[in-house]
Amino acid sequence: MSDPDVDVIRHLSLHIAPGETVAVVGSSGSGKSTLSTLVPRLYDVTQGAVCIDGTDVRDLTGNSLRASIGVVTQDPHLFHESIEQNLLYARPDATHEEMVQACRAARIHDTIAQLPDGYATVVGERGYRLSGGEKQRVAIARMLLKNPAIIILDEATSHLDNENESLVQEALDAALHGRTALVIAHRLSTIRDADRIVVLDSGLISEQGTHDELMALDGMYASQVRAGESFDVATPNV
Repeated sequence: MSDPDVDVIRHLSLHIAPGETVAVVGSSGSGKSTLSTLVPRLYDVTQGAVCIDGTDVRDLTGNSLRASIGVVTQDPHLFHESIEQNLLYARPDATHEEMVQACRAARIHDTIAQLPDGYATVVGERGYRLSGGEKQRVAIARMLLKNPAIIILDEATSHLDNENESLVQEALDAALHGRTALVIAHRLSTIRDADRIVVLDSGLISEQGTHDELMALDGMYASQVRAGESFDVATPNV
């Protein structure tokens, strides 16, 4: 159980420019996933403010806030309905051609086209009839169909094997183009091409910069990159 008297994130000031992709890394419990919940108001800050274009998110209507944000998590939720119906939850008035366009961009159209029932295929409860990579790409297609200005990715590739990760990463690259993005991740392949990488440690920003800048800094980020392909420990190996 978390202690309500203990701040998960402290003294954090972070500005993300329009169209910028910012990756947030850190150990388990560093506050990175908590940070991702503050923008869509799954939680509210107890001090300070979270703003979009200068407006406190608490002053926006729920519909306005939801319309501007798209979220893909490590375990996206699909309903026990057809692929088409799952996609239309993002935008009920979308045409079939628009769905196909989104699925092509998400690298999932060819897979859907090979299914006996195509877009009418029922995916099963929580999408169990699809592989992890296929579910992720359907979720990305759903987000693209929504066409949000802001994208939040919370460990979207963390449970995938290398082949599926490669396909999902291609889909994510297409999704992030021209959009403002907050990417929570620990795999180096997911974060190294971000415009900026922010390293959290115990709720505080310890380092930030591009991949090359952080490697030159030779701090916590560089130490973990040298140690392996994931960023999931709290302290550097010295």
